[in-house]
Amino acid sequence: MLIRYLRAFLFLSLASALSDPQIPTSTGKLISVGGHKMHLNCTGQGSPTVVVEAGIGDISTDWIFVQTAVSKFTRICTYDRVGYAWSEPGPLPRTYTQVNFDLHELLAAAHEKGPFALVGHSFGGPLVRWYTKLYPTEVAGLLLVDTIHEDQRIPIMGKATLLRGSATGRTIPAPRLALSPDDLKPQFVPAGNDPVEPPMDKLPLVNQKIDQWAVVQPNLRAMAQSELDWSPESLALMAASPQKSSLGARPLIVLTREHGGYDDNLDVPASVLEEERLALQKKLVELSTNGTQRILPCGHNMHIECPDALTDAIHAVVTAIRTGRKLTVTNGAS
Repeated sequence: MLIRYLRAFLFLSLASALSDPQIPTSTGKLISVGGHKMHLNCTGQGSPTVVVEAGIGDISTDWIFVQTAVSKFTRICTYDRVGYAWSEPGPLPRTYTQVNFDLHELLAAAHEKGPFALVGHSFGGPLVRWYTKLYPTEVAGLLLVDTIHEDQRIPIMGKATLLRGSATGRTIPAPRLALSPDDLKPQFVPAGNDPVEPPMDKLPLVNQKIDQWAVVQPNLRAMAQSELDWSPESLALMAASPQKSSLGARPLIVLTREHGGYDDNLDVPASVLEEERLALQKKLVELSTNGTQRILPCGHNMHIECPDALTDAIHAVVTAIRTGRKLTVTNGAS
């Protein structure tokens, strides 16, 4: 939710001095990962355990509809990346390698057993692909939820921008657990009064309030900015090496929204961007020899706008993992 994230920047720039924090009660557990604590919420029973990697600026409680439904047929874990919601700040920079290392250590500390079914939404899509590269024995299947391909252009400030285009070839530092003096210390501010906009207004009121609080925390702003700064480096590495069949024969479902929602105020015609988007979404299916695509009539935030369809896709991946059968080809499959 890049727009919501940018609005949080504006809110913080106008905020007054910090006062007594009003921190909502966490929905899960705070677990020590090295020198910092991370928030993890696991519900349900069964294998494989589904692990959700949320989009940029999004938090675990945004997935309430999907988590409630999925927990009826298997175990599911949502979490908050460091600096998000209840999770304390962690080591910088926030590279794909560091983010995945944190998640790996969090799941181990919580004694959650893999291999897992990974769900990556938006920014989380490339992250779960990177996790599979780093920890291949821990991933049994994947669901990519309206995520981007490394060659896809997205609208930013009136221009169609290739995110990996800003990569400079920086060396990705080794991940670490220990915090350094340069890493941020926990900070909290009171819940904001930023208005709740669609589709967030579909969430239960308590989740809306948590979201209002979380999105204005300075920790989230700093950590998300580091994620955005370093994402192009990993996307460039993905683009530089063959990705076809890189996920092997793991069950993979790519969820794609029916309409990209581009307008004609960009520097590239909306029709061109739409054609590119649909072609690259099909290309994501080729990451696995056991991949398929489902095109859904809802917007980017599928976990809120069409949670039943998303839950059904998770169920299909879980079933394929349990039975060892090929995924059923559905609409939009290549």
